[in-house]
Amino acid sequence: MTSRSRQNRPQGLFVGLATVDISYTVDEIPRRDQKISVAGQSISAGGPSANAAATFAFLGGRTSLVTAVGGHPLASVIRADGERFSVTLHDLARGRKEAPPVSSIMVLRRTGERTVVSANASVFSSLPVELNPRWLSGVSIVQVDGHYMKLCIAAARAARARGIPVVLDSGSWKRGMSELLRFVDIAICSDDYRPPGCRDTKDVVGFLGARGIRRVAITRGGRSIQFIDHERRGTIGIAKIRAVDTLGAGDIFHGAFCYYISQPGCEFCDALSAAARVAGFSCRYFGTRLWMERFARRRGPAAG
Repeated sequence: MTSRSRQNRPQGLFVGLATVDISYTVDEIPRRDQKISVAGQSISAGGPSANAAATFAFLGGRTSLVTAVGGHPLASVIRADGERFSVTLHDLARGRKEAPPVSSIMVLRRTGERTVVSANASVFSSLPVELNPRWLSGVSIVQVDGHYMKLCIAAARAARARGIPVVLDSGSWKRGMSELLRFVDIAICSDDYRPPGCRDTKDVVGFLGARGIRRVAITRGGRSIQFIDHERRGTIGIAKIRAVDTLGAGDIFHGAFCYYISQPGCEFCDALSAAARVAGFSCRYFGTRLWMERFARRRGPAAG
């Protein structure tokens, strides 16, 4: 963790999906009915909120994660990851015996592109949606990812009532999103995010603006980020890199953004730029955690 005095450390609450990721590096994506062997595998915690929470904590924030993990043996992978980064875990699936969501991932060796199959939030149904008010004590920022939608809505509503900024991480339109947007202050969406009736980025920005969201960023992989900050519009360039693995880059971007935007005096576009540098750095290494070891050994491009 980067050194930072306790009084200057932001506190983030991340609400949404945590998974167990099983990753393979392949030379080609298998054809239908084909079996292939690979040199090795990587098993780690993953999911939008878990990856963002780990990144926020690694950069120096105090971090809590509200998700569903349960008591299956595989859940220990997620718990160990939280312990490694001192992320406080609030598990709403305590006592449940189902295996947590598992993502099977193939990373294409020559490009770093990835293919993912995951059950996501469908594993745990009927989760409790009450958010303990104590979980928001001292929190600087809340991020929701739209998985476990009722839980995300409850967290965003509670944060709005306390004047805590709410950041939305979303790559796709999900059932219940209209209600969640009522409590969102900052929306950071992928280029695939399409609310009803929206055909392009201009439509998306207009849709979100009509719902009172004045800070919006659209991430587009290795292309520039488009943003609107109230009346200001612009783009943020992305440095060209040789990607080894793009898995989790968006999640890392969101965690870094939440960290930087929580720093006193940090402007919206500056936080986006710093987050983009961290996410780009992460793509140079396999998996979603190895980059942290390299980042800590040298002063990274956006290290505080």
